[in-house]
Amino acid sequence: MRGAAREAGGRAGRPWPGPPSPPPLPLPLPLPLALLLAVLLGGAGAQYSSDLCSWKGSGLTHEAHRKEVEQVYLRCSAGTVEWMYPTGALSVNLRPNVVSPSRPLTLCIKPLGDASGANIYLEKTGALNLLFRDGDHGPGQVRCFGFQQGSLFVEATPQQDIRRRTTGFQYELSSRPTGLDLHALSAPCRPCSDTEVLLAVCTSDFVVRGAIQDVTHAPERQESAIHLHVSRIYRQKSRVFRAAPGGGWRGRISTLLACGVRPGRGEFLFTGHMHFGEARLGCAPRLEDFQRMYQDAEARGLNPCEMAVE
Repeated sequence: MRGAAREAGGRAGRPWPGPPSPPPLPLPLPLPLALLLAVLLGGAGAQYSSDLCSWKGSGLTHEAHRKEVEQVYLRCSAGTVEWMYPTGALSVNLRPNVVSPSRPLTLCIKPLGDASGANIYLEKTGALNLLFRDGDHGPGQVRCFGFQQGSLFVEATPQQDIRRRTTGFQYELSSRPTGLDLHALSAPCRPCSDTEVLLAVCTSDFVVRGAIQDVTHAPERQESAIHLHVSRIYRQKSRVFRAAPGGGWRGRISTLLACGVRPGRGEFLFTGHMHFGEARLGCAPRLEDFQRMYQDAEARGLNPCEMAVE
C-alpha cells in the first residue's frame, strides 16, 4: 500500500462513535467560558456530517504533517461521499441495509462531476486497485464490481493549494445479476444475445415497447440521449415514461456516445436499469426479433418469465 495507507501504519483515524453513556451533571460554567466552548464545539460539529446514506467532511480537521485515515461508515443502498479540502485518506465502509440477499451484491460508483484532489481505489487485505485517478475520469464514467471484492479507499494527492479541491462520488448497491446489470456499462454497444434479452425482460427496471423519435448527443459527457415514443409499458420502477399528448408515453434513456445510436424506423423492445437517477439502455432488440426469440424459448420451456407478447 502506498501514500496515506502506508504512512498511517494501520491507524483507524477518528473511530466511529458509539452511543454515549449518560454524562454526570455538569457544574455551572462561567458565562465567557461557556460561550467559548459553544463556539468551538459548533465549529467542530460543522466539519463532518453524515447520515445512514451519505457523508460530507473536510480534510482541514487533519494536521498537515499527519496523514490520517478517516473511517466512514454508511448503511444505505445508495448515497454520496463528498470530501472537501482532501488531505490524508478515507476508508469507506459500506454495510448494506439488506438482510441475507439472495444474490451477490454489485457496487457501482460514479465520481462527482467536478471531483479533484484524490485517487479512488478498491482495497482488499491491504492491496489497492486503482478505480479512478485524480483528474483522469470524465463525466458519466461508472465503475461496478462485486461487493465482496473489497472496500473503497480514497487517497488525497499532493496539492500546492487545496482550497478549491473537492472530491467524492455517488454509490449504488444492488442485487441484480452482475453480468447482465453491467451490460450497459461494460459493453453498451454489443448486441445482446437471445439469452441476455430474455433475462433482461425479467430483471430490468424498465421494459417498454416503442419507437425512436430523436437522438441528441452530449459530447462533453460522451453520452447520447434516446428520445422515445412508447406504445406499451410492461414495467417501470421509476417514472421514466410519462403520458404524451395524443396517447402513449414519452421519455428518454441514455447510452454512450461511442455507440453511435441514430433514429430508425420500426418498433423496439427497450430494457435497462436506473443508474444514479438516470435510465440507462440495456438490451433493445427489434420487436419482431424479440417476438421470435420469445416464442422459440416458450416452445422449448426455457423462458425465465412470462409476458404478454402480441
